[in-house]
Amino acid sequence: MHMEKTTIIPKDFMWGGAVTSFQTEGASEQYGKGLSIIDAREVPEGFSDWKVAVDFYHRYKEDIELFKEMGYNAYRTSISWSRIFPDGDGEVNEEGLQFYDDLIDELIANGIEPIMTLYHFDLPLALAEKYNGFASREVVDLFEKYAQTVFTRYKNKVKYWITFNEINLVLLNPDYFGITDPNSSEKLKYQLCHNVLVAHAKATKAMREIVPNGEMGGMISYISTYPATSKPEDVLANYKAKEQLIDLYLDVFANGEYPTYITAELEAKNSMPIFEENDLSILKENIVDYLSISYYQSRIVEHVDGQGFAEGMAKNPNLSASEWGAAIDPIGLRIALKDMYARYRLPIFITENGIGVNEELDENNHVDDHYRIDYLNQHLEQMKIAMQEGVDVIGYLTWGSTDILSSKGQMSKRYGNIFVNREEKDLRDLKRYRKSSFHWFKKVIESNGEKL
Repeated sequence: MHMEKTTIIPKDFMWGGAVTSFQTEGASEQYGKGLSIIDAREVPEGFSDWKVAVDFYHRYKEDIELFKEMGYNAYRTSISWSRIFPDGDGEVNEEGLQFYDDLIDELIANGIEPIMTLYHFDLPLALAEKYNGFASREVVDLFEKYAQTVFTRYKNKVKYWITFNEINLVLLNPDYFGITDPNSSEKLKYQLCHNVLVAHAKATKAMREIVPNGEMGGMISYISTYPATSKPEDVLANYKAKEQLIDLYLDVFANGEYPTYITAELEAKNSMPIFEENDLSILKENIVDYLSISYYQSRIVEHVDGQGFAEGMAKNPNLSASEWGAAIDPIGLRIALKDMYARYRLPIFITENGIGVNEELDENNHVDDHYRIDYLNQHLEQMKIAMQEGVDVIGYLTWGSTDILSSKGQMSKRYGNIFVNREEKDLRDLKRYRKSSFHWFKKVIESNGEKL
């Protein structure tokens, strides 16, 4: 029997791009904004600081016009906590709230759904210095207050929210969550992890109370992992790495409780975090509406005696990699989507996918980024197959819309469909130029993913 090929991407599918406040806005010490832990980081030799970024703070109207031309109906950015509460607490900065009001209004006026992330690794510096970041329950309470403030302000404008960007990096990069000593004990790291998960659940609860039609997503950085060989030890090591890196967080998001494989291990190692009285019920009663992932690469895992889950992870010899060493693995995205949906039966929103490349304008002020088109094309093909296989995917956002500073502050690591004319130190004129992938993505969106 011949089956008619049906359209598998729904009409209300969300297409667009994703960025953060600190990698785009600039104005890092202006308009009442306090310093964040990002602003205070030492700038590595040959990298950029955050003072101007791509000047989105002043140019967002021009950029949104380009996004509209590309066909976006969704755009994800983050709110800078220190733009709202300069010290993380105390008086609210009205100018900061107004900026996001204006930005959100401009998106909506152009038919673009705002997807807002509450926290993208940019804790107000004062909270790191005073409390050691999310290691303290004080910061959990202040995060809840900040979340309530922005939900109240934007409740009639923003439907889709994400609490923490890539929450599963908390054990690998505790400094992203405000811990000042990178060599903290394992016990403290798990306490930090627990506090962040509780903060996520409290913000979810606040959104349900304040934003009646709101949808809350729990987000992880999804790195697909494979056993290095068919040796049972490697298969088991891969299984355990996935539990620690991926499943722990998705289980809390979707089921509202810690999985037993984590609690058993933490109890055996005497690393169980301290739970406050209502923590179990707060987690249980505030599961998410959708799961959100960034996807860039996969790794292989081999058994390493007595080491942490990250120690056995290595590059897959069967895959090529980007200039920055990320394995290019479109099928890994499909594997991730299939596994998540089979386990949790929740809608999945791909809120980051892209490739960073060192690029320069040619003599015609153009960038022919056919390699980016190939990369995005292959990932979209695998997404579509996963959807044909029954996975509920609600949107796809490329990482970067315009070029932005990378998370470490490199302008040379360009992800955008739109070139921004600046270098690490030389701001040039910050002009915007459409790359080849701009026109390709416009066609993809116009055809709702039919034409790749």
